[in-house]
Amino acid sequence: MSERRAYLYKGIGETVGVVTLDGRPERLVATWDGDDPLDAESVRGVARVRKIERAFASAFVALPGGADMLLPLRPDMPKLVEGQLVEIEIRAPSRRDKSAVARFIGPAEGEPRVLAHAPTIEELLRLWVKSGSPTQGLAALEAVEAAEAEALMTVFALPGGGDIAVESTRALVAVDVDLGNRDGDSKKAARAANMAAFTTAARVLRLKGLAGLVVFDLVGRGHDGPALTTAARNAFAIDNPGVGLGPISKFGALEMIVPRRTRPILDRLLDETGGLSARAGALRLVRAFEREGRADPGGKLAGRCGPAVAEAFAALDAALADKIGRRFTLSVVADWPNDRLEVSAS
Repeated sequence: MSERRAYLYKGIGETVGVVTLDGRPERLVATWDGDDPLDAESVRGVARVRKIERAFASAFVALPGGADMLLPLRPDMPKLVEGQLVEIEIRAPSRRDKSAVARFIGPAEGEPRVLAHAPTIEELLRLWVKSGSPTQGLAALEAVEAAEAEALMTVFALPGGGDIAVESTRALVAVDVDLGNRDGDSKKAARAANMAAFTTAARVLRLKGLAGLVVFDLVGRGHDGPALTTAARNAFAIDNPGVGLGPISKFGALEMIVPRRTRPILDRLLDETGGLSARAGALRLVRAFEREGRADPGGKLAGRCGPAVAEAFAALDAALADKIGRRFTLSVVADWPNDRLEVSAS
């Protein structure tokens, strides 16, 4: 029977939650100081219709103090006009270069206002893992760092051999299944690899926060369509409602839709170039200072990093000094990338 555990790390400038499934990270969610509290799933409120784009069957609405979000127009909705007040709920937070998406609840009156805020990280963890309180402290930090490392991976081993590669584009998420060195009859091996791929991919997509159109490039030929689609449906059952599957094409591809509910964690961890973001590097630097500070309570700490990380670290400097004392210094190395960090004690 599968076992899920929850971990909650409350650090300087960040709160991070991890859910593990049989010891492997399955979910990784975070809030950083300065996040827009109105850009999160389940935020509900009364918004004003700012603009209607009937050619695209959508409208742009905004909560007071919030950014514009997309409101899809459905045939069963009343006709909206610009300036009208509507009650909405955020269905999917914004992603890089894409607005948040709202769900229409009904017409509204009064003034634009927030009716319900998003659940906290701890509330989400208790929703996903209902047994006991989330583990905190050093064990939680270790779980967070392990989950971050796996979220940054592209290739994931399958039980029994073979692997999958998970890569996101602007249009879709591609999952390539590879047989690798899986032993046995080739047809049976291909079937087993495809079956395992759905279970592993479902966990990895939740970990990365990826959703939308997902395309599996299955291995082998002559697929047992009903058996494979049943396996896919079971693997993604926890992501319902909203999961939809198509038939396996003659090219061996299975398409499915997975509802978007969280911001992809890579939007936080990586910058536009695909490297570690400066903010993520600064938070790692803070963790490293704290780790060395615990190991050497009376020692002086010296850190080194690149310029972008140092700039992001400046916003965290005072809070770190309050926690471990003003016993650390930071040197900037001009040509260091954001993922190169050093902290030592003396």
